[in-house]
Amino acid sequence: MKKAPRDILDQWMQAVNGADVEGLLALYDANAVLIPTFSNSVANTPEKLRAYFEKLGSRPELSIALHDKTLIIQELENEVYVLGGIYNWRFAVDGEVLNFEARFSYVMDTSKTNPILHHHSSQIPRSL
Repeated sequence: MKKAPRDILDQWMQAVNGADVEGLLALYDANAVLIPTFSNSVANTPEKLRAYFEKLGSRPELSIALHDKTLIIQELENEVYVLGGIYNWRFAVDGEVLNFEARFSYVMDTSKTNPILHHHSSQIPRSL
């Protein structure tokens, strides 16, 4: 059964909130590219995706929440979508829970079992 793009995003966030590395990896196509929020390296292989999500999943009190009003979903062609918006990461650093707002974009092919083809996420820079 095909899922809507928002359902895939929700599934991704639930996997992050549950530190479910296998659940996260199952959402990414074998050739997916991840430009991650908390790394300066591009993850473009299943092994690099695993390493990133295992490290991220080990953060104490890890969670993510979408700023719903920022979500934009565009259909490019049949079942291929671009999603963009802002989410808020939370996790403990040296015993203190910190928030990191980040902007994101996904390219998803909802006809695929592993729908995420491209994912870019970066912390929101301070304004000038």
